[in-house]
Amino acid sequence: MGSGKRSLSTAAMVLACACAVLSASGVAYASPTPAPTRTPTPTPTTSPAGKDLEAIRKKLDALYHDAAVATDAYNAAEEQAKQQSAEIVDLARLIVKGQDKLDELKDRAGAAARAQYRGGGLPPEMRLWLSDNPQQYLDGAGRVLQGEHATKGLLAEMTRTQQDLQQYAKDASAQWQKLEANRQAKATAQKEIKKQIAAAEKLESQLQKKEKERLAKLEEEAAYTAQTAWLSSGVLAEISGKASEQGKKAVKFATGQIGKPYEWGAEGPGSYDCSGLTSQAWAAAGHGIPRTSQEQWKQLPHVDVKDMRPGDLIIYFDDASHVAMYIGDGAIVHAPRPGRTVTIAGAGSMPILGVVRPDA
Repeated sequence: MGSGKRSLSTAAMVLACACAVLSASGVAYASPTPAPTRTPTPTPTTSPAGKDLEAIRKKLDALYHDAAVATDAYNAAEEQAKQQSAEIVDLARLIVKGQDKLDELKDRAGAAARAQYRGGGLPPEMRLWLSDNPQQYLDGAGRVLQGEHATKGLLAEMTRTQQDLQQYAKDASAQWQKLEANRQAKATAQKEIKKQIAAAEKLESQLQKKEKERLAKLEEEAAYTAQTAWLSSGVLAEISGKASEQGKKAVKFATGQIGKPYEWGAEGPGSYDCSGLTSQAWAAAGHGIPRTSQEQWKQLPHVDVKDMRPGDLIIYFDDASHVAMYIGDGAIVHAPRPGRTVTIAGAGSMPILGVVRPDA
């Protein structure tokens, strides 16, 4: 009785938690110029007020990079929390089903006990000795033995069902603890994201209009220089892969989002972060992939840069904190960072970690 009461109270707790969880053909590519021929005009990096704009640009890059790392942590915790919530609900359903089965088994066991009581509760050999018709009793002895075996089987099944219920409750409790841990991880990551973005916005707010314009020019030239160096390596001449049918669909979706704002943690349809864009593009192509850039790097098949084709994903920076989709002609489509919109850029404008292929 003690374990039965504990199972019922545990089941009630898990059900309450579960209720909380339940409530809580060709692709039109853009035409970036793959090999620019102009030489950028150097822009002064020091403003009249003495601000070193190049240092500010690098500081902003670092702040937004840290925000991207925190965003990946937030997205990962969010995905895990969703999965654990679903598992808790599934376990709660199993507990309800198991409890119904246990109640039915108890009813059957009670009926068997009542039948034995009505028979006097005598052992079979005593009932044979007292019987007025021993032959009739012997004819039914086999059925009596079958009934006793069935009763033993019933009791064994009750024991197994109780053990299953205890395991379900234990598993649900473990998943609930993981869910709470991931909720805390999400909250921590959210604070870090806001902190880094606020610091970047504060730094930018201290600039005058002309300083902001020169800073934007510096950002363009830094990307231009990196892209030019990448193209100068001859890599584009080696890239000749053609998009798969799913890749074409993914590129069509991603390029269709151009102009929509970056928003950390967003998966559309009105805004995206970098991995939100790539994961939704491939979902639209009928092929689900991991939600975060780091998991995309870990789980998807790697291909050489020279072998990449439109639809492949380029992972950037040593910590895999940014991802973009290759669309051909040395260009990518991506959601850059807060304050920017989904856009086309040079594939080599950021440090490339590697390339992954969702539909390998």
